[in-house]
Amino acid sequence: MENDLRTLKQKAWGEVERLKPRLAEICLAIHAHPELGGEEFFALDLLSRELAAAGFAVERGYFGIPTAFHAVRAGRAARPAVAFLAEYDALPGLGHACGHNIIGTAALGAALALAPLLAALPGGIHVFGTPAEETNGAKVPLAAGGAFRDIDAAMMIHPSGRTVLTAPSLAMDALEFRFRGRAAHAASAPHEGINALDAVILTFNAVNALRQHVRPDVRIHGIITRGGEAPSIVPEEAVARFYVRAARRKYLDEVAGRVVNCARAGALATGAELTVNNFEYSFDEMRNNAALAGAMQA
Repeated sequence: MENDLRTLKQKAWGEVERLKPRLAEICLAIHAHPELGGEEFFALDLLSRELAAAGFAVERGYFGIPTAFHAVRAGRAARPAVAFLAEYDALPGLGHACGHNIIGTAALGAALALAPLLAALPGGIHVFGTPAEETNGAKVPLAAGGAFRDIDAAMMIHPSGRTVLTAPSLAMDALEFRFRGRAAHAASAPHEGINALDAVILTFNAVNALRQHVRPDVRIHGIITRGGEAPSIVPEEAVARFYVRAARRKYLDEVAGRVVNCARAGALATGAELTVNNFEYSFDEMRNNAALAGAMQA
């Protein structure tokens, strides 16, 4: 059995070597056509066409997400089902600075290298195209909708300058605070206005006071996305966005509630109306799979 496994691995590596030139072309092509989350139609077409040509059944627009896809090719049996996750979105203004062109190509290469060996293997290979990882990551609605329910192992790689088998990833909430005040002329009638920007600034000051009293794993970082129209007008609307992170979801829920209270304090102090919403999907912390990491290391 061990000799058979070694032979299969050697064949897989042989396929990787054979595929290298084409995989390099694909990787560079996606890099040269950076697309933001939800707009990755070039990468979607390129990856799904390669998989279809290798005998995979490909469904585009998977789970109603226009740039998501699911590709599957079965071996002697449907299980175990092993999935490779492909990301391929870029960053605004930076292109593929996070290397998602490499992630998508690596998932493709792993699937293509194993495809010719499926006759000798139980189980099947799945490739999930998971777009918009930099914003509203598609893995969230895919997982919630049961896309991975029948998958026995799912994996991906992320490029780095060193090899890391397991890595932490903080739980995160994306909070938007929208304050509504009342406009007035800032010189002739400031007493008639309610300053929404003051509410934002008070929120930041309250958050900064909170930092001393949270655990060291917590990260709170925000920006002002709207702060007014002109210095002569009391800002009627102001908006701030925060990422709130912690090592565990349970504690993050507590901290996020305290951050919302900081915004409520700003609204109370100024008289502005506050609307709170999540501007991106929430994420739970990464729970490393020691058994899978050990197999990867071997």
